[in-house]
Amino acid sequence: MPPLSNLTVLSLEQATTLPFLTQRLAREGARVIRVEPPGRGDPNRHVGRDLLGEDAMASYFLPNNCGKQSITLNLAMSEGRALLHELIARLSIDVFATNNRPSSYARLGIDYETLSALAPGLIWLGITGFGPECDEAAYDPVLQARAGWMALTGDPDRPPQVFGLPMVDLGAGEHAFGALMKALYRRALTGAGCRLDLSLFHSAASWMVSPYMLAGLGEAPVRRGNTHQYFAPVSVYPTRDGYVYIAVGNDRQWDALTCLPGFESLADPAYQRNAGRIDDLERLNERLAQCVARLTTAELAAALAGVSVPVAPVNTLAEVLADPLLGAALTRARDPRTGLEVVLPPLAEVGGDDLAELAFPPRLGEHNDLVFGSLLGRGSQELVQLRQSGVI
Repeated sequence: MPPLSNLTVLSLEQATTLPFLTQRLAREGARVIRVEPPGRGDPNRHVGRDLLGEDAMASYFLPNNCGKQSITLNLAMSEGRALLHELIARLSIDVFATNNRPSSYARLGIDYETLSALAPGLIWLGITGFGPECDEAAYDPVLQARAGWMALTGDPDRPPQVFGLPMVDLGAGEHAFGALMKALYRRALTGAGCRLDLSLFHSAASWMVSPYMLAGLGEAPVRRGNTHQYFAPVSVYPTRDGYVYIAVGNDRQWDALTCLPGFESLADPAYQRNAGRIDDLERLNERLAQCVARLTTAELAAALAGVSVPVAPVNTLAEVLADPLLGAALTRARDPRTGLEVVLPPLAEVGGDDLAELAFPPRLGEHNDLVFGSLLGRGSQELVQLRQSGVI
């Protein structure tokens, strides 16, 4: 049985960070009901390609929303807020989560004080850009810039760059997962719910242990491109048919590399120690690149792996998905209407065979009849009236 199969989560979510978190909860077996405004729903429903030939199911929305249910509620209307409160009170909601801005909490009726009064054991989670006392808008690249990540990313003679992934959003989702697990453990011991506030800014800053400490000591890291501030050679090198990343982490690995056929010319006494290689980094990389360029990616990877020098081809995404170490762990969700299948990567835990089978991402309001009708007892005529009046 999936470990979170007894957990019910009601999530007023949009964008990436909270959907990423609740997608993981769903994969662990939780029942996740995402709450969206009627009409267009989550803006991400309209981002990317139209793969299904229908509105509000564009490609960018799909990856983080498998395994969830979708209901619509207009929380700007008192009737919508009343329905939300009834859900909290009657459906044994364990977790309420939102990534709305703090200024909207009371206006939408989703503040901790209101909801916890309806369900004393409720775990309330709010993910914001800068904490509950700050209403400033924030997106992932803004946080990368403000937390100092971009100061470390890119080539030294070019403008700063963002990561290729929204790592602040994803990292905050992982931090929120850990915070929820602690809160659930405390509730199991005491029966008490709690309020959790997670700041994207603080989450981003928490990864910067070494850079912040070194900056305080007057040794601030700078943009290094593909190289490393303290180890060499560490970089991307072109082969005859692609690229590889080589990471020499100690002098023993360097010595092993220079003993390979075709690399003997690098056995320079000045390079025996890492400090000497760092001091002559530009010329060292040029000399190593000349040796690497004579081999194919497969030849080089086999040679370096044979002497325990860390190396990897710079794979395309298609090549990653074909990797035998990954393929069996991939998760798939198929749309029963169109047959379209989406593929998700595994969770980080190796060997987890107790995950839930994921349904295809929900259409907007797909589960209104189930949640408001079957679970809350609203009749078909009342559901029609709620739709016509814009409440759901």
